[in-house]
Amino acid sequence: MKEEIQEIWILSNRRYGSPKIKAELMKKGKRISERRIQKLMNEMGIISIVRKKYKYKCSVGRNVEELENRLNRNFKSEKRYEKLVGDITYIKTKDKGWCYLASYMYLYNNEILSYEFGEKMEEELVLKSLSKLPLKQLKGSIIHIDRGSQYTSKSYRKKLTEAGIVESYSRRGNPYDNASIESFHSVLKKELIYELGAKSFVELKQYLFEYIEGFYNTRRIQKKLGYLSPREYLKKIS
Repeated sequence: MKEEIQEIWILSNRRYGSPKIKAELMKKGKRISERRIQKLMNEMGIISIVRKKYKYKCSVGRNVEELENRLNRNFKSEKRYEKLVGDITYIKTKDKGWCYLASYMYLYNNEILSYEFGEKMEEELVLKSLSKLPLKQLKGSIIHIDRGSQYTSKSYRKKLTEAGIVESYSRRGNPYDNASIESFHSVLKKELIYELGAKSFVELKQYLFEYIEGFYNTRRIQKKLGYLSPREYLKKIS
């Protein structure tokens, strides 16, 4: 059992703790309590690397009081391309200082459907991330975002209108209105960024690709998805 626990822990790049390890063992038909797994992990001297907390930051755009919160914290999505959420987070690099990741999560299966990593937190960054979405399939969909100046710009809102996408914005000073994407960015920082330490912009760009495409979307199990990864869950319900 110790060997199996260690194998699952290593395959998760040391990110899984006892709850997720238990879920993976159950998939293999192994019945073991979380408490027992914790004891065995302690005996082996292995722990999840997830330790640090993420602090929310937000840049609020001006004159956006008329924007509506159409999502209203209803993060459940039972139809394809019904709801997406997006946001920007800060990531410090060794050579470029603070850089920025603009991501979109597909609420149908919590997959990161597109992202863009750049040196400047400008309209161009969110427009590039937006352009990577399957816009033709998103007509009538809701995209919920925070009230950052990049997302309330004329060019960004025009792009949404042209694609027939319904805008939804968090209320001022309410980060929980966009909790799903906030949670992803928190997980990303705890499981990858803090563990890596100081890296260059180019290095981080590669690590982000490997984490999002090679782990988060395809292999990282989520409790709310029945302990399946986003792609596994999508395959199951398709």
